[in-house]
Amino acid sequence: MSHIKMPVAVHLFLMKDNKVLLSRRYNTGFQDGNYSVVAGHIERNETIKQAMIREAMEEANIILDGEKLEIIQVMHRRTETEERIDYFIFSDKWQGKLKNNEPLKCDDLRWFALEQLPENMVEYVRYALVSYLGREYFTEFGY
Repeated sequence: MSHIKMPVAVHLFLMKDNKVLLSRRYNTGFQDGNYSVVAGHIERNETIKQAMIREAMEEANIILDGEKLEIIQVMHRRTETEERIDYFIFSDKWQGKLKNNEPLKCDDLRWFALEQLPENMVEYVRYALVSYLGREYFTEFGY
Protein backbone atom coordinates (compact mmCIF):
# COMPACT_ATOMS: atom_id res chain seq x y z
CA MET A 1 0.00 0.00 0.00
CA SER A 2 1.26 3.45 -0.92
CA HIS A 3 0.37 6.49 1.16
CA ILE A 4 0.06 9.90 -0.44
CA LYS A 5 1.25 13.22 0.92
CA MET A 6 -1.13 16.09 0.36
CA PRO A 7 -0.58 19.83 0.54
CA VAL A 8 -2.84 21.49 3.10
CA ALA A 9 -4.22 25.00 2.66
CA VAL A 10 -6.45 27.43 4.53
CA HIS A 11 -9.07 29.71 2.97
CA LEU A 12 -10.84 32.60 4.71
CA PHE A 13 -14.53 33.31 4.30
CA LEU A 14 -14.41 36.82 5.76
CA MET A 15 -18.01 38.02 5.95
CA LYS A 16 -19.69 41.37 6.51
CA ASP A 17 -23.31 42.38 5.87
CA ASN A 18 -24.07 39.22 3.86
CA LYS A 19 -20.97 39.83 1.71
CA VAL A 20 -17.72 37.91 1.35
CA LEU A 21 -14.28 39.40 0.78
CA LEU A 22 -12.77 38.24 -2.52
CA SER A 23 -9.41 38.89 -4.13
CA ARG A 24 -8.69 38.67 -7.84
CA ARG A 25 -5.57 36.64 -8.56
CA TYR A 26 -2.91 38.37 -10.61
CA ASN A 27 0.51 37.32 -11.87
CA THR A 28 0.60 34.09 -9.83
CA GLY A 29 0.49 31.46 -12.56
CA PHE A 30 -2.62 29.87 -11.01
CA GLN A 31 -6.14 31.01 -11.90
CA ASP A 32 -4.98 34.54 -12.72
CA GLY A 33 -7.93 36.85 -13.41
CA ASN A 34 -10.27 34.81 -11.20
CA TYR A 35 -11.55 35.73 -7.75
CA SER A 36 -10.69 33.68 -4.70
CA VAL A 37 -10.40 34.36 -0.99
CA VAL A 38 -7.50 35.13 1.30
CA ALA A 39 -5.69 31.79 1.42
CA GLY A 40 -2.38 30.01 1.68
CA HIS A 41 -0.52 26.88 2.65
CA ILE A 42 0.14 25.73 6.18
CA GLU A 43 3.81 25.97 7.10
CA ARG A 44 5.73 23.44 9.18
CA ASN A 45 4.87 23.53 12.92
CA GLU A 46 1.90 25.81 12.30
CA THR A 47 -1.70 25.07 13.28
CA ILE A 48 -4.58 25.61 10.88
CA LYS A 49 -5.73 28.72 12.72
CA GLN A 50 -2.20 30.09 13.02
CA ALA A 51 -1.79 29.73 9.26
CA MET A 52 -5.05 31.60 8.66
CA ILE A 53 -4.03 34.40 11.02
CA ARG A 54 -0.67 34.74 9.24
CA GLU A 55 -2.19 34.70 5.75
CA ALA A 56 -4.82 37.30 6.69
CA MET A 57 -2.11 39.70 7.84
CA GLU A 58 0.18 38.95 4.88
CA GLU A 59 -2.53 39.36 2.24
CA ALA A 60 -5.19 41.68 3.67
CA ASN A 61 -3.50 43.58 6.51
CA ILE A 62 -5.96 42.38 9.17
CA ILE A 63 -5.58 40.73 12.56
CA LEU A 64 -7.77 37.71 13.27
CA ASP A 65 -8.45 36.29 16.73
CA GLY A 66 -7.90 32.52 16.73
CA GLU A 67 -10.61 32.12 19.39
CA LYS A 68 -13.17 33.63 17.01
CA LEU A 69 -12.20 31.63 13.91
CA GLU A 70 -14.54 28.80 12.96
CA ILE A 71 -13.52 25.94 10.68
CA ILE A 72 -16.68 25.56 8.64
CA GLN A 73 -15.68 23.16 5.89
CA VAL A 74 -13.03 20.67 4.90
CA MET A 75 -12.55 19.79 1.24
CA HIS A 76 -10.69 16.81 -0.21
CA ARG A 77 -9.74 18.08 -3.64
CA ARG A 78 -8.11 16.45 -6.63
CA THR A 79 -6.32 18.32 -9.39
CA GLU A 80 -4.70 16.90 -12.53
CA THR A 81 -1.42 16.45 -10.68
CA GLU A 82 -2.18 15.98 -6.98
CA GLU A 83 -4.67 15.67 -4.16
CA ARG A 84 -5.13 18.38 -1.52
CA ILE A 85 -6.88 19.11 1.74
CA ASP A 86 -8.44 22.56 2.07
CA TYR A 87 -9.77 24.06 5.30
CA PHE A 88 -12.33 26.85 4.93
CA ILE A 89 -12.51 29.18 7.89
CA PHE A 90 -15.24 31.69 8.75
CA SER A 91 -14.82 35.00 10.49
CA ASP A 92 -16.90 38.14 10.72
CA LYS A 93 -14.59 39.85 13.20
CA TRP A 94 -11.15 41.34 12.64
CA GLN A 95 -8.98 44.26 13.62
CA GLY A 96 -7.20 46.68 11.34
CA LYS A 97 -8.02 48.31 8.05
CA LEU A 98 -8.37 46.03 5.04
CA LYS A 99 -5.65 46.63 2.50
CA ASN A 100 -4.26 44.68 -0.43
CA ASN A 101 -0.80 43.84 0.91
CA GLU A 102 0.13 41.81 -2.17
CA PRO A 103 -0.50 44.04 -5.22
CA LEU A 104 1.89 41.90 -7.29
CA LYS A 105 -0.37 38.85 -6.71
CA CYS A 106 -3.80 40.48 -6.34
CA ASP A 107 -5.21 43.31 -8.45
CA ASP A 108 -8.61 43.68 -6.72
CA LEU A 109 -9.74 43.14 -3.13
CA ARG A 110 -13.41 43.85 -2.41
CA TRP A 111 -16.70 42.70 -0.95
CA PHE A 112 -19.25 40.75 -3.00
CA ALA A 113 -22.85 40.02 -2.06
CA LEU A 114 -23.35 36.29 -1.56
CA GLU A 115 -26.17 36.40 -4.13
CA GLN A 116 -23.97 38.16 -6.70
CA LEU A 117 -20.67 36.31 -6.79
CA PRO A 118 -18.53 37.13 -9.83
CA GLU A 119 -18.60 34.79 -12.83
CA ASN A 120 -14.80 34.62 -12.85
CA MET A 121 -14.31 32.86 -9.55
CA VAL A 122 -11.99 29.95 -8.76
CA GLU A 123 -14.33 26.99 -9.21
CA TYR A 124 -13.50 25.01 -6.08
CA VAL A 125 -13.74 28.15 -3.90
CA ARG A 126 -17.20 28.93 -5.33
CA TYR A 127 -18.18 25.28 -4.73
CA ALA A 128 -16.98 25.47 -1.12
CA LEU A 129 -18.84 28.72 -0.47
CA VAL A 130 -22.09 27.49 -1.99
CA SER A 131 -21.73 24.18 -0.13
CA TYR A 132 -21.13 26.00 3.15
CA LEU A 133 -24.22 28.16 2.60
CA GLY A 134 -26.13 24.89 2.04
CA ARG A 135 -24.75 23.59 5.36
CA GLU A 136 -22.35 21.03 3.91
CA TYR A 137 -19.29 20.82 6.11
CA PHE A 138 -17.27 18.28 4.15
CA THR A 139 -16.95 18.21 0.37
CA GLU A 140 -15.01 16.37 -2.28
CA PHE A 141 -14.07 18.18 -5.47
CA GLY A 142 -12.53 16.95 -8.70
CA TYR A 143 -13.49 13.29 -8.38
